[in-house]
Amino acid sequence: MKIKMPAQIAGLSLLFTVFSLQPSTAFAQGSLIPPGPPGATMLTLSQVQPRTPISSVPFTIAQSGSYYLATNLVCTVSNAIIIAASDVSLDLNGFTISSTVANAANGGTAILLSRGLNYISIANGFIQGGVTNNGSGVYSGSGFGNGISIVGTSPANVTVSRVSISGCLNFGIYLGLANSTVVDSCTARTIGGTGIEASTIKQALAFDCGDDAIFGYQVYDCQGESNSGLGVFANAMAQNCYGSSSSFIGVEAYTAQNCIGYGGGNNAGVDARNTALNCAGTSSGADGIDAYTAENCYGSGAGANYGINAYTAQNCYGTTTSGYGINADTALNCYGYATGSGGSGLSALTAQNCYGYSVAGNYGIYASDVASGCYGYCTAGIGINAFIVNVCHGATSTGTAFSTTHNVNSY
Repeated sequence: MKIKMPAQIAGLSLLFTVFSLQPSTAFAQGSLIPPGPPGATMLTLSQVQPRTPISSVPFTIAQSGSYYLATNLVCTVSNAIIIAASDVSLDLNGFTISSTVANAANGGTAILLSRGLNYISIANGFIQGGVTNNGSGVYSGSGFGNGISIVGTSPANVTVSRVSISGCLNFGIYLGLANSTVVDSCTARTIGGTGIEASTIKQALAFDCGDDAIFGYQVYDCQGESNSGLGVFANAMAQNCYGSSSSFIGVEAYTAQNCIGYGGGNNAGVDARNTALNCAGTSSGADGIDAYTAENCYGSGAGANYGINAYTAQNCYGTTTSGYGINADTALNCYGYATGSGGSGLSALTAQNCYGYSVAGNYGIYASDVASGCYGYCTAGIGINAFIVNVCHGATSTGTAFSTTHNVNSY
C-alpha cells in the first residue's frame, strides 16, 4: 500500500535538501589572524588626574589640583607647605615632613591652610617635630609649632585622613568646628596644646596633650588623653569614646553613648549635658558621672561627691566614699553604695525598685518624697529615710531600719 505524504511536509523536506546541498555564505567571517599586537586603550594616571610632585620645602600650593610628596622632606624655616588655593588634594604618599628649627615656638606649621579655602584633602603620611614633655606637663623642644593648622576662619569641606603627627608645640591638627571639617583615622602624640580639633572626628587617637586631646562637634570611636585639658569633648555627640585627664574632665558631651571617662582633680569622669547612655565614669576628686539623664551607667565618685549625679537615673550603679553613691531626682532600678563614714547609698526625690547601702554613713536610701519597692541598709545609720515608704525593706546593724511619716506594707 502506498502512503501519500502531505504537501506541507514534502515541501519542507525539499527545502532542507536544497539548503544542505548549497555552501553557506550568509555567515562568512573575516581572517582570524590579528592585524598586529594590542595597543594601549586606557589613559595613564597622569592623564586622568595630573599630579604635581613636591620634592622640597618650603612649597606653596597656589593652584587647584593634585599634589604628592616625592620623598621625605625636612623643613629648615618656618612653614613647610602652604595651601593657598581651594580644590586641592595633597597625598603625603607615606613620607614624613619634619623640621630642624631649633625652637618650636618659631617653627611654624608643617601644612598651613590659608583663610577661606574649600574642598581640601590631606592624607597618608607623617609629620614629626622634636617637642617633648618633661614629665610635668611642660612642653619644649625643636621642630614645628603646629602639625596641620589654619589661618583665621575655619575652612569648609576639609578632610584629613590617615596622618600621624608627633612632637608639636601648639596643635596637632586644628581645623575648627565649623563647615564640614573631618579628621579620620589620625593620631597625635606629645602635643603641647590641643591634639585634634575638627567638626567631625572619627577613629582618632590623641595622647600626651597639654590641652584638650580630642575636641569636636561629633566624635566617634576616639581615644583622648590629656594632662590638663579635656580628654574628649563633643559639642553634640560622643560615641564609643575613651577620655582621660589628669586634672580636668575625661569625657564631656551633650550626649555621651558607650563612653568611658576618667576625670582628674575636682572634675567628673563623664559630663553629659543631656544624656549619658551605657557609660562608665570615674573621678579622683569629683562625681563619676554628671548627666541630666543617666541610663545603664556606672559611676565612681570620690570624697563627699557622687558616683552618679543626675536628674533621672535609670538602671545605674553608683559608688562613692563619703558622698552619695547615686544622687537623682528620680532613681529607677538603681544601686547606690557608699563606703566611707558620712556617706549614703542613694539619695532621690523618688526612688523606685532601688537598693542603697552605706557602710558607716547616714542612710542606705534617702528619699525626700517616696521610696517604693526599695531595700536600704546602713550599718550604723538609717536603712531607709523617706516621707512615704511603700513595700520596702530597711535594715541596719545598730541604727534605725526606717525613718518615715507614712509606712505602707514595709518591714
